[in-house]
Amino acid sequence: MQVTPESLRSGCLSINSLKEYAMNTPQPSRRLILSRSAALIGAAASGALLPALSLAQSSKVRVGLMLPYTGTYAALGVAIENGFRLAVDEQGGKLGGREIEWFKVDDESDPSKAVENANKLVQRDKVDVLIGTVHSGVAMGMLKVARESGTLLIIPNAGVNAATGALCAPNIFRTSFTSWQTSYPLGKVLVDRGHKNVITIAWQYAFGEESVSAFTEGLTKAGGKVIKELWVPFPNVEFQALLTQIAALKPDAVYAFFAGAGAAKFVKDYAAAGLKGKIPLFGSGFITDGVLEAQGVAAEGLETTLHYGDGLETPRNNAFRLAYAKAYKLQPDVYAVQGYDAGLLYANGMKAVKGNTANKPALIAAMEKVKVDSPRGAWTLSRAHNPVQNIYLRKVVGKENRVTGIAAKALADPAPGCKM
Repeated sequence: MQVTPESLRSGCLSINSLKEYAMNTPQPSRRLILSRSAALIGAAASGALLPALSLAQSSKVRVGLMLPYTGTYAALGVAIENGFRLAVDEQGGKLGGREIEWFKVDDESDPSKAVENANKLVQRDKVDVLIGTVHSGVAMGMLKVARESGTLLIIPNAGVNAATGALCAPNIFRTSFTSWQTSYPLGKVLVDRGHKNVITIAWQYAFGEESVSAFTEGLTKAGGKVIKELWVPFPNVEFQALLTQIAALKPDAVYAFFAGAGAAKFVKDYAAAGLKGKIPLFGSGFITDGVLEAQGVAAEGLETTLHYGDGLETPRNNAFRLAYAKAYKLQPDVYAVQGYDAGLLYANGMKAVKGNTANKPALIAAMEKVKVDSPRGAWTLSRAHNPVQNIYLRKVVGKENRVTGIAAKALADPAPGCKM
């Protein structure tokens, strides 16, 4: 399918179409990005750029936030920004000893505006680092701009596999997950429970498709099978007809992917349709994260897999949750953790280069070596710049995603296609 503004906006593009769109810009090799930066540093050493670089290092670090601040994912964008700012505040409000200037763009979860919005931050505002986003379709547009410009991009949520797979690049980092990581381990969990015949239901866009594919891979490998795939156009939240199909087919269990306001409505509609207690509902953790208050008793007992649980009982997580609640008068969720970790990753890199954003080779190398002391548990980066992390099994108990076990320990995404 040809990629047009209309097809991007509709969210109906296949994963391959989105990859082709982002890959229209040739992948910048590590050698190319680092050699360009080395040339800049060499020119500075010779005196050619010394005044400009001196001015740059004495000025503020320009941080660009491209997140959803309106629409179904608005709360997620706010949580990510809060987490990032908290991490920076814990460093004394500076990055590598330099003051910060913030630039913000609402991405509206609209892939058709992604390139334009990212360019506002990169070309107009000249940001040193680009932070974003939630929606995987929007992230594909950001990847295109980052690959073209060489701007440092840190992805604090979007799990589209290609970002640290076929579209990986030295200047692209992720502090969240891949869609494969968060759904693959759940397949074995269901089979171990005796749920071998499963229906999947998800939003039909890049991340939803990849989540279902990863779950199906894990389920099939463990000896189960998907008997029906049900799809909902993003961001549609009309589920009744599909819930009727589920009731008629009577599977052993249902796997679902929705997030934000859509997830809140789906879980409530599932219970209202009389399916709760009859056909077990499972999902990647986004179906409950950040929306337990809205879901109420409908979510009770729902089990999910994710790289974080707000009920994770560790001193590090407890300290983070206390600090976040004190700063924002809100309880943090996985999105806040991912934003926080994005801040920690960048802050540690900047500390290593003493705030010298012009020395991109050293900054990238420093970030690659960071061991992030995260509320989710310490994690490192894979060769493709994706977290190597535990995937937890969680269960909703009251208003908490309580961790009940580890579904996969130190799970690294296989990063197919990454040639970095």
